[in-house]
Amino acid sequence: MRPDNDALILLNRLPGVRPAHSSGRRLRRISLLFIAIALACTFLADLALYPTDPWRELGRIGWGFISPYWADSSTLLSALGQTVAFALLALIISVPLGLILAVFYHWRPVRMLAAAVRSVHEIFWGLLFMQLYGLSATTGLLAILIPYTGVFAKVFAEMFDRQAPEPALAVSPFSSRISRYAYTLIPQSLGEMRSYCRYRFECALRSSAILGFIGLPTLGFHLETAFKQGQYSEAAALLWVFFILIASIRFWLRGWLLPVYAALALWLLPQSPPLGSSYAWQFISQDIWPRALQQGDLIAAAGWYWREFSQVAWPALLQTLYLTQIALVLTGVIALLCYPLASQAISGRALRWPGRLLLLIMRSTPEMMIAFILLLLLGPSGLPAVLALALHNGGLIAFLLANHSEQQPQRADDPKGINRYFYLHTPRLYPGFLAFLFYRWEVILRESAMMGILGIATLGFYIDSAFEEIRYDKAFFLIVVAAALNILIDSLSRRIRRRTDTGLSV
Repeated sequence: MRPDNDALILLNRLPGVRPAHSSGRRLRRISLLFIAIALACTFLADLALYPTDPWRELGRIGWGFISPYWADSSTLLSALGQTVAFALLALIISVPLGLILAVFYHWRPVRMLAAAVRSVHEIFWGLLFMQLYGLSATTGLLAILIPYTGVFAKVFAEMFDRQAPEPALAVSPFSSRISRYAYTLIPQSLGEMRSYCRYRFECALRSSAILGFIGLPTLGFHLETAFKQGQYSEAAALLWVFFILIASIRFWLRGWLLPVYAALALWLLPQSPPLGSSYAWQFISQDIWPRALQQGDLIAAAGWYWREFSQVAWPALLQTLYLTQIALVLTGVIALLCYPLASQAISGRALRWPGRLLLLIMRSTPEMMIAFILLLLLGPSGLPAVLALALHNGGLIAFLLANHSEQQPQRADDPKGINRYFYLHTPRLYPGFLAFLFYRWEVILRESAMMGILGIATLGFYIDSAFEEIRYDKAFFLIVVAAALNILIDSLSRRIRRRTDTGLSV
């Protein structure tokens, strides 16, 4: 039986009793703190708006978007097939690997391994493996499956932690850890795991598409080429095909068809050249380390690392953080503004499907592609990256909020329309919204760093430049710095979610 409000007020006024903290106040304080940080970052980040004439180009892009055209259907089908093949095979391999790691996630080395591999963006993994395997199937598969294994390990472990402990009491105490998981926690989590794998497959399709930006033959390669040549109708055809692919996943992705899809995917993959073991060993043991370290001169090596950190990594790291914080808050604003458009409970049946289509386009378009278009319109600064990250992640969170808004219990005397949005659904959804926003914080940071591939002065710009200059030691060091920053933000995000006690209810 819960005490009433008067009893709680009296209890808090008793001497020696610590006043109970309102979760609403905690959420408000944290929200205001992050808004203040983002506002401060706008004065520090490079958000210059260059004097361009975007309207003519925007008009051409808009016309291309409503007049999609692609002459060579075989090239389009090949790019589409290879995009799906990379994503599907990477997922088929990474799910069981992540499940095995999740079973042993209580071991610190396993947690550190999972955090390390998922903290490096797929593009950076792709750039690393491209030095070993070239533009091959092996590069594309490893670039996706390695970070995804770390993600599955973490998420599956969190799912197991949320399950009821009672079924485990029916298992013999002498049974192995794997048996206990196989007979209790995995069956309990199976529905949630299946749903998450389906969501991750959508993410893997986007990852596979953007690997085209480093030259792999997926949809991203043809998209970038079409945009650079001003062929907007061709670019729109590729984007519409990608949207239809994402929107139709639930109709064609069936578990019993996976063996057939896997065989087709293997057939569609490009060939991989044989790898010389001596070159791989040279890359791992020599190329990624500074010469001073190889010669055993630790003082000179420390000087090299300090110089690279102070002159290159630190300024790029700050710029990455500034853009991340602004994009994080803008993501939250867009999600809160857009979710009612796709919620039948708030906007009604007529507006629900246009709202759903808008969110589908926002969350399905790879953030790198949005940034690429905005760079053409707004000029080379961090502003296109911030807007792209906010639109993509805002669309994703708004979609989840709209789904939960429609699942809210309704009564006949509930307010309607905008009053329902402000006074009923948003206050109910806000804790879960904030938790998921902090959950995306780590992802937004990784994506901010990756935006450097497009020429924006984040960590990715210097990593890409180092690879182009064949300075693998510098590129590897900067990737390690990016991964360390990602792990730090992930840890901070978990602490805030735990402190606000919001959970991941979205």
